Amino acid sequence: MDHDLCTLSGTRLARMIRERRISSREAVEAHLERVRRANPVLRAVVAERFDEARAEADAADARVRREPAESLPPFLGVPCSIKECFALAGMPQTGGLVSRRGFRAAADATAVARLRRAGAIPLGVTNVSELCMWMESDNRVYGRTNNPYDPSRTVGGSSGGEAAIVAAGGAPFGLGSDIGGSIRMPAFFNGVFGHKPTGGLVPGSGQFPDAEGAARRYLTTGPICRRAEDLGPLLGILAGPDGIDDGCRPLPLGDPGAVDLRRLRVLSVEGNGAVPVARELREAQRRACGWLAERGARVEPAEFPGLRDSLEIWSAMMSAAATTSFAAHLGGGREVNAWVELLRWAIGRSDHTLPAIGLALLEKVPRFYEGPRREFIARGRALREELTRRLGTDGVMLYPSYPTVAPRHGRPLLPPFRWVYTAIVNVLELPATQVPLGLGSEGLPLGVQVVGASGSDHLTIAVALELERGFGGWVPPPRWG
Repeated sequence: MDHDLCTLSGTRLARMIRERRISSREAVEAHLERVRRANPVLRAVVAERFDEARAEADAADARVRREPAESLPPFLGVPCSIKECFALAGMPQTGGLVSRRGFRAAADATAVARLRRAGAIPLGVTNVSELCMWMESDNRVYGRTNNPYDPSRTVGGSSGGEAAIVAAGGAPFGLGSDIGGSIRMPAFFNGVFGHKPTGGLVPGSGQFPDAEGAARRYLTTGPICRRAEDLGPLLGILAGPDGIDDGCRPLPLGDPGAVDLRRLRVLSVEGNGAVPVARELREAQRRACGWLAERGARVEPAEFPGLRDSLEIWSAMMSAAATTSFAAHLGGGREVNAWVELLRWAIGRSDHTLPAIGLALLEKVPRFYEGPRREFIARGRALREELTRRLGTDGVMLYPSYPTVAPRHGRPLLPPFRWVYTAIVNVLELPATQVPLGLGSEGLPLGVQVVGASGSDHLTIAVALELERGFGGWVPPPRWG
């Protein structure tokens, strides 16, 4: 039973609980056992609330016994996980920062509260990169998280703990956030589904660190799932203004189930013209295009020269939006001296990771004087207009998530800017769904991100559902499958 329950979607588990074919307590215990087995190797769940989860499962079962099934919340009794940067009442919320060690949230973040009102039961919180700003989930508070397919590989960041525990079967879905690929890269490296919503669709209130100004629309909150059928329902639960996040706006949500693939246009873009993509990933993307074409979609190769400037566009737009420096975030409001921290790191005395120190150093480099910054911001706006025009209301773009499969720990630093394949989508404020496409020659997940025009989240999720039918979606890691 443990194996069966730890492979099902949250939607299916919820239905089985409502129909009293299983109890919430059984579902929770099965996932707790999987976490206990996997976590010593993965180090994905960094703080647990197992006893509370059991009590909440018993309460959910009592509701099932006394209330009509049709009146119950959609995910009643289903276990989940929560990224540590989100406030979950009573749980740590350090954002991977040593100076916040011991801090515990007093109340739930908006997205967490919405999941819990929908009946989901958090099992614990999961690891992040320091201040959620690097593609390795590693920090001086909790250490480093390992990939369930190969522990010598990265899980990505900053939602790496989420993706790793979902991939290992420890939760059917979890909550992540994404400002440069922090949902999609971990979902890709760990072979699960992840959705970065349209900018401003889901409030980010109650997470640490939070974004400022225009960056509130670049930083998005969304689900990470082992089965695609959970993406749409979870997005519906999470979406909508909360009166706190001023970057959030009301947007209509389409129905992925109503999408007719025969009326869908698919633009296949195999690279950005600056960072080459591994042949195995290009071939997987072509297979995905072939599957969609067989189902009636109109598939065509495409190029967008503006994507070559992805790094400069993302950096310029993020720089223009920021009012607090990264170094100040590291210092809890008072800027750390990055050069001093680098020397301390070299002798093993720093509270910060090398990528975080590197980011604090890089922001001091005058890469953008005002003229060039304005130029790259203008290029970003032009690129968004071009993509919006080409995608229209019936198109999606298949685009690589990263140039290679999950790299070994530490390798993303050399070179350090290959995450631009996901980052550019954030500042364009477009929705994107990460879709697994089986395992490659090294036994590591392959995948592709599906990008849509603003507000077309339902199209990208519909494509994820179809590609899951064609390629099987999540493949349980051999060690825990």
